[in-house]
Amino acid sequence: MTATVSYDDVEVGTELPERLFPLRRDDLVRYAGASGDFNPIHWSDRAAAEAGLPGVLAHGMLTMATAARLVTDWLGDPGAVVEFGVKFSSPVIVPDDGAGATVSVRGMVEKKLDDNLVVVNLTTRCDGKKVLMAARATVRLR
Repeated sequence: MTATVSYDDVEVGTELPERLFPLRRDDLVRYAGASGDFNPIHWSDRAAAEAGLPGVLAHGMLTMATAARLVTDWLGDPGAVVEFGVKFSSPVIVPDDGAGATVSVRGMVEKKLDDNLVVVNLTTRCDGKKVLMAARATVRLR
């Protein structure tokens, strides 16, 4: 599979429209099973409170992967991502209320490089707070 986005059709400043991604407690449990990270702060209110946390936290890597979905969905090919990195700045608190938390992700093409590479900056928020800093994907377009 190759990226469906053409290098020639993308300019610096091209925006990837905001997407909203819900995260619920059942998503955290499924992620724990897939990742092997069964730390109870990711599913137990009691454990989170005992750790001094404001609530159950989404796994950092789940938050990171959620942000990456904006890019991979835009590309049409997850294999087109050459590099992806973030710094974690705020946890995503996931209430046990059926609605959970909503992670908002926006993107913008920061620069075009040689060899059909493009750098996309991401802004990732939950409840108005930035949850990821320096979130950046380098992707190869067709």
